[in-house]
Amino acid sequence: MKKSLLFLFASLVLISCKNQENETEFQFKKYDETAALEAQRNHKNGRMKFKLFQSKVLDMNEVYKPFQSELKKFSDEEYNNLKPLILEQDIPTLQRHVKDGTLSYEKLTIFYLYRIRKFESDSTLSLNSIIALNPNVLKEAREKDANKSNVSEFSMYGMPVLLKDNINTKEMPTTAGALALQRNYSKSDAFIVEKLRANGALILGKVNLSEWAYFFCSGCPLGYSAIGGQTLNPYGRAEFETGGSSSGSGVAVAANFAVAAVGTETSGSITSPSSQNSVVGLKPTIGVLSRTGIVPISSTLDTPGPMTKNVIDNAIFMNAMRGFDQNDSKSKEIDEEYVQNGFRNSFKGKRIGVFKPLLTDSIYALNIEKMRKVGVEIVEITPPEISFNGFVTLLNIDMKYDLPKYLSENADKSLFIKNVKDVIEFNKKDSLLRAPYGQQLFEGIERDQTTIAELEVIKENLKTEANKYLQALESEDLDAILSINNYHSGIAAVSFHPTLTVPMGYKTSGEPISLTFVGKPFEERNLLELGYAFEQLTKARKMPKNYQ
Repeated sequence: MKKSLLFLFASLVLISCKNQENETEFQFKKYDETAALEAQRNHKNGRMKFKLFQSKVLDMNEVYKPFQSELKKFSDEEYNNLKPLILEQDIPTLQRHVKDGTLSYEKLTIFYLYRIRKFESDSTLSLNSIIALNPNVLKEAREKDANKSNVSEFSMYGMPVLLKDNINTKEMPTTAGALALQRNYSKSDAFIVEKLRANGALILGKVNLSEWAYFFCSGCPLGYSAIGGQTLNPYGRAEFETGGSSSGSGVAVAANFAVAAVGTETSGSITSPSSQNSVVGLKPTIGVLSRTGIVPISSTLDTPGPMTKNVIDNAIFMNAMRGFDQNDSKSKEIDEEYVQNGFRNSFKGKRIGVFKPLLTDSIYALNIEKMRKVGVEIVEITPPEISFNGFVTLLNIDMKYDLPKYLSENADKSLFIKNVKDVIEFNKKDSLLRAPYGQQLFEGIERDQTTIAELEVIKENLKTEANKYLQALESEDLDAILSINNYHSGIAAVSFHPTLTVPMGYKTSGEPISLTFVGKPFEERNLLELGYAFEQLTKARKMPKNYQ
């Protein structure tokens, strides 16, 4: 009898210790970053001479509290068994796994929660990509499982997605990475979030970004925010830039922390991080997707857009976000189906322009040659010299008026800040914490006295010049013009052309590089068709080796 009791006691102690190990194994702990920061001082890229890595305000243990009991039940063995079903799989494949019973929406969601915690709690692998998690997401996933019926393979139903943290959600604050917005609890979702929920998507959480969408400090690191700390690139932590401002969106998708993520772009903020993290990013024409409930820079140029691991998912994501928004003056009625039973894997009959000056890039030139060999008619373009004067002024004056409008109409009513000047004054009270790299661009907004009438002239001049640069789209009857990364994002932005970025390879250093398709306004479907054909031809994307 005594032996039985001793055995029982020992077993209980063992189980207790095992549970304690499970609880502490993935604890988020602050670490000494002195040596890492010292090493950064020698980085050849001035923007990557970091002042800090870790957030000084975010406690990820608090973020994970709502999931503690569920995660205790989820083992590393279950995680490893699910990896081949989930990692790098497109949405149609995931939906087929759910349909045949090998996966559920709940398992898919807890897999991502476990994976994020596994990597982000490891100081040698953490990417500082997550700012918040939806505390209700597992409950919502179980509801999706209980209510699923004839779910299309091309549906966002039950798919966990992440949002850039300048997009309003009811469950989580919307901070734009800024301490001034730390308690910005909006009463309603952004319009695109309402559409995502209506189409069955699961909002998994919020991701880090370049603070105030990188229109805040000058020459500062991409992917830094006072709330989230320094976002890092999974292909080279602290070695390669993350791109910005949708840094967390690109990083999280690349690391397989969700099915997909939403980014926002004013000029390059989707194309840049998509390129740097080897993911597919679409910056739609202004008006295709609503901006209501998104912290703005410019009502002239801002747009959200999908960031995914592949083109099919990008199109499915677009379908789930689109819709006419009467509260967005630029919103358009769009009847386009961005994916309908997939895409044709063909370049047949396509005429595509390439910029002659970019042909000196060996990876660009190699991919152009691959396309030429499968029948693409390549038209070489020598772009004209243009003037780009006034671009920063456009952003300054739009932000001066658009931020107060957002704060008045879409933000938490208890916020003490009402405009750019209030943010500047707030940050001055503790600049080491709130603005360690300065706030030069915000100060520039305050100084800029350009009138609305003068601004309209600037906008028109920029549009005219940019259209001149891309005139071959019309004059040569091109399906698209090919660029690299975000090289021509500003030009595409002010002339209202959509861009699609697709991975095309890696430099000898291992840094990702992407091909960017610049298309005609409102021809997103055509860009996605081209991007799909290119993706299938090259299959360039590879998972980051330390995140497999």
